[in-house]
Amino acid sequence: MKNSSAGGKKNNNAWNKVLLARKISRFRSLDIINYIFDSFIEFHGDRGIGDDKSIVGGIGLLNHQAVTIIGQQKGNTLSEMEYRRYGMTKPEGYRKSLRLMRQADKFRRPIICFIETPGAYPGVSAEENGQAEAIARNLYEMANYKVPIISVIVGEGGSGGALALGVANRVIMLENAIYSVVSPEGCASILLKDSKKAPEVAANLKITAGDMKNYGIIEEIISEEGDKKELFCRIKQSIERELLRCSQLDGNELKKERVEKYRNIGSDIIFSKI
Repeated sequence: MKNSSAGGKKNNNAWNKVLLARKISRFRSLDIINYIFDSFIEFHGDRGIGDDKSIVGGIGLLNHQAVTIIGQQKGNTLSEMEYRRYGMTKPEGYRKSLRLMRQADKFRRPIICFIETPGAYPGVSAEENGQAEAIARNLYEMANYKVPIISVIVGEGGSGGALALGVANRVIMLENAIYSVVSPEGCASILLKDSKKAPEVAANLKITAGDMKNYGIIEEIISEEGDKKELFCRIKQSIERELLRCSQLDGNELKKERVEKYRNIGSDIIFSKI
């Protein structure tokens, strides 16, 4: 009975995190961007297909330092979420992000990404325009940039849609955010043939900030205690610390650190079983 109780608590905790991450009144990437940066100029379009409104990107100032900012945006009302496509990004959104990141690498600007998406947009139009290639291209190029990349997981970090902005020197995760290869509903549908069993599988997916930290996938968890201003100040301070740390490394060292980080994820678990 004790084991059953412990398992139930873990399941409840993981599912509660899912619900908190998805809360419609939760702060969004733009809220954080507008608070912590001294200024922000938004850029639009991928110079090919169009402008994906689920991605907000441009140049801002952080303590007078120019940085490139890219954020996935959900919205807080039904009309906003429809306009932003609930944070689900199409290929043109990832290509807009890539355009901004290439520019940042050229002009030696740090890249700050804010991740909040249930996953990449799954529609036919996205597949026709090369969804998988667009995500893969982001992963490939982000691994090779010689500028600091810091990614902050704000709420939902779903699948490849999130990873396309997550290949970073440091990944920071908010306390009630989640990061997963598939949604609990998707996992339950595949394995148990019933999406209503999502709360049961949530804990086994290891999607909470604590899980991510234990497995070495993220480096820092930011507490969500207090009001929004206190939280946003903690996010700003964390980004400032990472930028200061990264300023001690040259371009090749930044690239090497990023590549080795992702090569080593899971290695402790694998080798412990050999």
